[in-house]
Amino acid sequence: MDTDALVIFSGGQDSTTCLAWALQRFERVRTLGFSYGQRHDVEMSCRETLRAALREINPLWARRLGEDQVLDVDLFRRLGGTALTEDMEIRMTEQGVPNTFVPGRNLLFLMLAAICAWRQGTRHLVMGVCETDFSGYPDCRDDAVKAMQVALNIGMDARMVVHTPLMWIDKAATWELALALGGRPLVECILEHTHTCYLGDRTVRHSWGYGCGRCPACRLRADGYAAFVAGKS
Repeated sequence: MDTDALVIFSGGQDSTTCLAWALQRFERVRTLGFSYGQRHDVEMSCRETLRAALREINPLWARRLGEDQVLDVDLFRRLGGTALTEDMEIRMTEQGVPNTFVPGRNLLFLMLAAICAWRQGTRHLVMGVCETDFSGYPDCRDDAVKAMQVALNIGMDARMVVHTPLMWIDKAATWELALALGGRPLVECILEHTHTCYLGDRTVRHSWGYGCGRCPACRLRADGYAAFVAGKS
């Protein structure tokens, strides 16, 4: 249906902001998560807390938020070779991307989401990828997402639309978007309940949220939050 959306929802800052974005725009919003053997699988335990918190923030969102589903795609861990699925030091590779890059991950997620959406009769997919302020992952780029949209629509004889609300904004602007969507309650919800740290560390609460403070994901989030706060002073 044209009034429904399916959000690829990890439990992180970006996908939570995208979920709020979708709840503002669509009458019925379902969420889909993926358990793929990620080192930071603590993010999976954040998802239902976040869904409940979003319902509390806005009664309209509470009415619109529908079912959640989690798919097990453990093949990435079995294929190995990345710091996101194995206990290895995070570093840059010879290909010029960090070894936290899981080849094909977002492409597979998008394909599986499209299959779920097709079966639900849902036309709109929402994904929190970004090529403005990211770790250099090729499958986060606009060209990759648009190419997948074309391939999925041809291969499934569909007219699905993949929305990427964060594609052209940096992390500071992502915080700004959250503020515009849900005010301070949404910002505080993201700070307290989302998870970004690649190492799965939730032992220390920083001003920008929980994390090790050292991995690339933590640094991006911390720098973005500092710029966001600075812009408000």
